[in-house]
Amino acid sequence: MPASKYNRLLAALVFMMATSAMAQGEATIRIASTTSTEHSGLLEFLIPQFQRESGIAVHVVAVGSGQALRMGCHGDVDAVLVHAPQAEQQFVEQGCGADRRRVMVNDFVVVGPVDDPADVAGADSAAEAFQRIGQARAPFASRGDDSGTHQKAQSIWSALDMDPGGDWYRELGAGMGAVLNTAADMKAYTLADRGTWLTFANRRDLTVLFEGDPSLVNPYSSILVKPAVNQVRQAGATKWHRWLVSEAGQVAIGRYRVNGQRLFTPVSEAL
Repeated sequence: MPASKYNRLLAALVFMMATSAMAQGEATIRIASTTSTEHSGLLEFLIPQFQRESGIAVHVVAVGSGQALRMGCHGDVDAVLVHAPQAEQQFVEQGCGADRRRVMVNDFVVVGPVDDPADVAGADSAAEAFQRIGQARAPFASRGDDSGTHQKAQSIWSALDMDPGGDWYRELGAGMGAVLNTAADMKAYTLADRGTWLTFANRRDLTVLFEGDPSLVNPYSSILVKPAVNQVRQAGATKWHRWLVSEAGQVAIGRYRVNGQRLFTPVSEAL
């Protein structure tokens, strides 16, 4: 084969391979999200709808919010969907993320054993509920994983000027489902996001003992990773990011239910 013809064929092959790689990059994005959005089934419900509309597949890494944000700073993902407001603000201020957008809200609940030895059900605020647990040295199962739920619990302990520890306080370094299982085994209290609680089947002696405090509102935000992993995937991540707050995405979030109960309120309704 003449060299000129061979070079043209080689150039064409390289072009086709590059085009294919770009298409594959655009067709798949990686997001880091919380265990609550994954374990509640919300993302399994949302992603197929987004993929049908966009042709873009979404690969989810389900971790605590703190770890999700660290993955974003390291460039391991293209976007994050998290619920840790202070950490989110730092993520953007440090130049790791851009275009932070509120997507939806739910709330946290304090769950514990039905016999409620610390009388948490009698508390008038989330702070008082935690104070009663600490003063009674009642078993408490902590996420201990820098998740949004763990950060919320730590902020309540800190506001009380309490540094929980000792035999009654167990830091597990685990996701919400595993912590609820441990709390059921220990007959312990814990703080849970409502979405995971509503989908948690192995409740045994656990029940919601305190809820409704405005301080327990749990907002979720989507943030694009900056700098982008690559331009092609950035385009796909931006489509996902904008879809979440579009009319189609917000309607989809509002329609998701488990046993007839809505787990997340779209921000369009919460404003």
